[in-house]
Amino acid sequence: MKLISWNVNGIRAAMGKGFLDFAKEQDADVLCIQETKMQEGQAEVPLEGYHQYWCSAEKKGYSGTAVFSKAEPLSVSYGIGIDKHDHEGRAITAEYDDFYLVNVYVPNSQDGLKRLDYRMEWEDDFLAYLKKLEEDKPVVACGDFNVAHREIDLKNPKTNRKNAGFTDEERAKMTQLQEAGFTDTFRYFYPDLEGVYSWWSYRFNARKNNAGWRIDYFLTSRSLDDKLKKAEILTDVYGSDHCPVLLEIDV
Repeated sequence: MKLISWNVNGIRAAMGKGFLDFAKEQDADVLCIQETKMQEGQAEVPLEGYHQYWCSAEKKGYSGTAVFSKAEPLSVSYGIGIDKHDHEGRAITAEYDDFYLVNVYVPNSQDGLKRLDYRMEWEDDFLAYLKKLEEDKPVVACGDFNVAHREIDLKNPKTNRKNAGFTDEERAKMTQLQEAGFTDTFRYFYPDLEGVYSWWSYRFNARKNNAGWRIDYFLTSRSLDDKLKKAEILTDVYGSDHCPVLLEIDV
């Protein structure tokens, strides 16, 4: 099974930059999108052969997630079941025969770490949500987690130590998530590989200079480790300030 996750930074903008051609070329079984920045129905996303599921923020032009799936899921739910978290379109859960797929756009702590305290609440509640799902069947969680976990996951760790996405607090929550039984699939295959990122600032020629961050992940229940076939970061794909990430898994 081939899964792709991509923060498109606006699905309508991405469609003008080759998104549909990319989707057709990759022919993934499931395509998960973050930061759709639209309400369902505001624009048509003509991907033939896919069931579409949208979770939009109440605030227009903000956040949002979508799942495009060739196979119709057994069930689909939106949010994580906690009202204070479920107004920004940040999570979609699709249930399949052998696993749950959770597409997530984790809140950014923002400049000045204005939302760091809220982010910490989200992290605890999201982990509890994943573990509850896992009581029933294994979980594949993908999306923009808005954190570079280790120093090798961003170009300039020293100067970013207290910035959103690389605070000690955020990194500790990602450690906690993995220690709770979730595998960072990219690091499963490439434990020490440096210089491979999934997000670059639009400023300072960051992408041209590969001054990036790895903040987009596929995390899977540890019980699926022997079913992991491939994990890649598709750094040659443009159209957003993020690039897609890919997982092939035998489920």
